[in-house]
Amino acid sequence: MSTVPVYRWRLAPDGLATRRQLRALGLRPGGQDVAAQVERPRRRREPLVAYLYRVEQAKPVRPMTPAKQAALAKANAARRLCPECRRDAGYVIPPTLGMCTPCAFPEEQRAA
Repeated sequence: MSTVPVYRWRLAPDGLATRRQLRALGLRPGGQDVAAQVERPRRRREPLVAYLYRVEQAKPVRPMTPAKQAALAKANAARRLCPECRRDAGYVIPPTLGMCTPCAFPEEQRAA
């Protein structure tokens, strides 16, 4: 197994980028192997690690098809539907509550 070069935080050479940086450029890794990694030290814990990919080997992001766009809209709509009152909350239901705010905190409990 080959080892990849490890760079300190903000000291990686030009031509390498993280997944997020590639995405901001409209690119994706495209199946290439990790070229290097960058480590950000933290106190009393293991360092944060980010994998770096070569920008020149990256491929363009695949375009959004109408079917994918419809599926994404349907999934996002399902995240806004309250399972208790079956209404669109207008926001993504927090997983910690599992229901919209009016159902989670009825008026009787707030007034007491």
